[in-house]
Amino acid sequence: MNRQVVTRGHIDDEVAAIIAATDDDVFRRGVRDWLASALQRLAGSTDWRTRAIRRDFRLEFETYLCRAGFSALGWPRRYGGHALDLARQAVFLEEHSRIEAPLPVNMIGHGIVAPTLLAHGSEEQKERFLPGLLDNGTIWCQGYSEPSTGSDLASLSTRATRCEGGYRVNGQKIWTSFADVAHRCFCLVRTGDAGSRHRGITVLLVDMKSPGITVTPIRQITGDADYCAVFFDDVFVPDTDRLGEENAGWSIAMAAAGFERGTYFIPRIVRLRSELEQIVRLAARTPRGDARAIDDPRIRLEIGELLNDCTALRALADDMLRRTARNETPGAEGSVVKLLWSEAHQRLYQLGMEILGTDAILGPGEECAPRHGAVQFQFLWTRAETILAGTSEIMRNIIAERGLGLPR
Repeated sequence: MNRQVVTRGHIDDEVAAIIAATDDDVFRRGVRDWLASALQRLAGSTDWRTRAIRRDFRLEFETYLCRAGFSALGWPRRYGGHALDLARQAVFLEEHSRIEAPLPVNMIGHGIVAPTLLAHGSEEQKERFLPGLLDNGTIWCQGYSEPSTGSDLASLSTRATRCEGGYRVNGQKIWTSFADVAHRCFCLVRTGDAGSRHRGITVLLVDMKSPGITVTPIRQITGDADYCAVFFDDVFVPDTDRLGEENAGWSIAMAAAGFERGTYFIPRIVRLRSELEQIVRLAARTPRGDARAIDDPRIRLEIGELLNDCTALRALADDMLRRTARNETPGAEGSVVKLLWSEAHQRLYQLGMEILGTDAILGPGEECAPRHGAVQFQFLWTRAETILAGTSEIMRNIIAERGLGLPR
């Protein structure tokens, strides 16, 4: 019997009508109008675009959106989702990016933890954890990187030792996004011996309020502190918070990495086209001698190349959505998506800085900077994007070995 396992709370009547629309154009207009109205309500007299890079506003809007009913668009209905088809999900992402709505804070939760739980979690775990994602009441972080492991995830050393009823965890994670506001951590730990590598790794869903956890934010060049170091000092984690079997976490971690490098980036991929259009508008209004920056042949060439990247990435994103709908885990193609997106995104904001010229020296948030320094902020942020979720070098190795079958 395919019974309802997870139910969501009340859905805003207007959102329910939009979700139920049978006409694609009605759905698109409904999403567009609702997003614009919601953003204006939350921002008040301030242009939301000037606040979209700030974490507090990002989280406020994300939670508002989820609690109104715009979450879990593609999840099965038995888990509280809307089971929307790929075209409808793509429309929502397009309108979200077109209006320049802020990127969510709980991207790990919605983009990585949710699909991994749906694929590998027990029914009890789905009943416990999925409702907190439906209403954005549970923020997730991801405990992968460690100070001494770099990109060699299999060499992680944070250890979980068996005790009565669960595990005691000791060690450190680093570059953990939003750990300072997270309620749970999707954490990889070593439960096998030191030489076990892949065979001795387990996934734990750690309560971040557990005694023994210390979180230290790391200041970035943007001025924000989205990354953190997380220290585990004899932290107890019950058996019920283990995902999958003990010592069998590597395959789950690789599935999660596939989502991270694939479907997790789909909102960013869709947004890339809108960001390019913003840079084109910037070039069209920025003086360059007696002309405009858009008239520079080199800038026009770079815009054309970025447009090609946007088109290729969108085709890859659509394929990812189709695979996800068939309950397939992204493979090496997820690395292609991640590599192409992160390098294109860096080039986009490098171009933006060149277009700004001397205005580029104005820092993010300065009142006199164009758009309050949004281009400068994104330029600084993109420096991390060829490192996070796997470096470009690691992505190229995965593509060569797993995608093309080349020897190590």
